[in-house]
Amino acid sequence: MKRQVLVIGLGRFGSSVAATLFDRGHDVLAVDHNERRVQEMVSRSTHAVQAEATSEAALRELGVKNFDVAVVAAGHDVQSSVLATVLLQRIGVPYVVSRAQDEVHGLILEKIGAHAVVYPEKESGERLAHNLAYREVMDYLELSAGFGVSKITPPPAMLGKTLEEAGLVARGTMGLTILAIKRGAQVMLTPDRFERIQPGDILVAAGTDEQLEKVDAALGKP
Repeated sequence: MKRQVLVIGLGRFGSSVAATLFDRGHDVLAVDHNERRVQEMVSRSTHAVQAEATSEAALRELGVKNFDVAVVAAGHDVQSSVLATVLLQRIGVPYVVSRAQDEVHGLILEKIGAHAVVYPEKESGERLAHNLAYREVMDYLELSAGFGVSKITPPPAMLGKTLEEAGLVARGTMGLTILAIKRGAQVMLTPDRFERIQPGDILVAAGTDEQLEKVDAALGKP
């Protein structure tokens, strides 16, 4: 579904969000007070505009009320981040995502009504740590402390086995729950326990950090 997305703050995080959404076919209005940053986004967004996002008049002139989602990506300037979030809420943007630089900043954003708060530095650090700690984990999304969803390349010892034989069922030796298998262009949701693991498969699994360690340990098995 094509969305109208406003991205405020075109630093490394904001420009990445804007460009990725634009590449995926969404209409993206990229806004920053820095002219150089705006110019860099001209070809990477639907529209790139130099404006002050802390001005209600400027935001209304941009027509932000007509957007489905607003991303306040300028997290390092706490005052500007908070003010922009408040203004977007007042204007009536349906869904506002705000970037926080720490937990206190995040709590403030939640209190003033941000629909979602993201911590890109913290989350990217945790994701990198998991990717380094567990060799077969391609990506990691933490859902709660010590529990998350991961994309896993199965070790050679698992190839040719069913999910049940590999211990990849809720009560199996690995303890992980396989949510999906990506096999080439095909995606199999909630695969049967008798589905055999094939070379090139990517498993989308939910489980604890301890269960990921069991998968990592399986690399040493014959």
